[in-house]
Amino acid sequence: MVEAKTALDVALEQLRIAAEKLDLDPGVHEMLKHPKRSLIVSIITRRDNGETSVFTGCRVQHNDARGPFKGGIRYHPNVTLDEVTALAMWMTWKCAVADIPYGGAKGGVCCNPKEMSKGELERLTRRYTSLLLDFIGPYRDVPAPDVYTNAQTMAWIMDTFSQFKGYSVPECVTGKPISVGGSEGRAEATSRGVVLCAREAAKLLGLKMKDATVAVQGFGSVGWNAAKIANDWGCKVIAVSDSRGGIYFREGLNPYKVYEHKSKTGSVVDYPRCRNITNEELLELECDVLIPAALENQITRANADKIKAKIVAEGANGPTTPEADKVFHEKGIFLVPDILANSGGVTVSYFEWVQNLTREHWTLDEVNRKLEVKIVKAFKDIHKISKQNEEYMRTAALILGIGRVSEAIKTLGLWP
Repeated sequence: MVEAKTALDVALEQLRIAAEKLDLDPGVHEMLKHPKRSLIVSIITRRDNGETSVFTGCRVQHNDARGPFKGGIRYHPNVTLDEVTALAMWMTWKCAVADIPYGGAKGGVCCNPKEMSKGELERLTRRYTSLLLDFIGPYRDVPAPDVYTNAQTMAWIMDTFSQFKGYSVPECVTGKPISVGGSEGRAEATSRGVVLCAREAAKLLGLKMKDATVAVQGFGSVGWNAAKIANDWGCKVIAVSDSRGGIYFREGLNPYKVYEHKSKTGSVVDYPRCRNITNEELLELECDVLIPAALENQITRANADKIKAKIVAEGANGPTTPEADKVFHEKGIFLVPDILANSGGVTVSYFEWVQNLTREHWTLDEVNRKLEVKIVKAFKDIHKISKQNEEYMRTAALILGIGRVSEAIKTLGLWP
């Protein structure tokens, strides 16, 4: 049973906790509770059958004290302004934790992309982009993929923006296909960061990643790539799931073959030799590493005590509520919070942006090497704060991220 708290409730509670720990200036705290700008747009587009539909879209720009706004765009039937506001806030902290020169933003369109053709999605994307033109751009707000959007979506945004400018502007968006300026390693960057964090946590607990058992909730881009990387690093992936349900095989799954199965059938469910399980059952499996890579509020006060993993590395944004954090702390479960664990995506997005601005193209090895340096440093910085202040890892991450944003705000001052 999921608690009634919204993602925004959780984000504001996390901000309050960090503000108390930092003894944050009340004015700065009040400023950080509110996004700088929230845009709501009506996206009028033509369907394949000739009918006209109107979809509601939004873009929330939280804070840009440390640099241009940065954040994904999601297409989902349950998109709300409150949810997107929370996600934008988390992006602000995430960019600060990763120590990259961005502020946080997020966008969304309330639609069901599973029921739309490629042509309908293209028209929706281009129309949405046209409505945001005055508020996005390389030095203003740089979108990226999120739930049910991908590299193709970003290519459409880039092309629409470029057509209006009259010349190619690849740096206006990240997560693009490599053929139009995307970065090597971007597609799996978020997942690589998650697994790198799990590795660092395992070192602290005296666990070996080789043969470590891993369960992954969510088999979209983040979950699938996390399962693949964990498998390649010698872990035993024992369970994965998607929106329809999950599969469990104690001896270990082959993520590549499961991906093929999902591509053919639309779900991981009914994969040969496996036991079908629910998403709730997957979370409660006995394993070394649990990677929640689905949606928000999956681990709550109601089920936190049933979690048996030694490490929880958050691939999704906000999958664990503050009440569940307390339970994990009491049980000795090592939580790697979302604003650290899944910061690999925005970090390589930053690398892509830099490459675009300078018209360079880095090798995969170079990208992965730079990513590992960033992730490991952020992990160690947060763990140090956690130990010194006897705080949860999430609180330590918030102290680091919100502290950096607060310092930038105070240094810049308030205009006029």
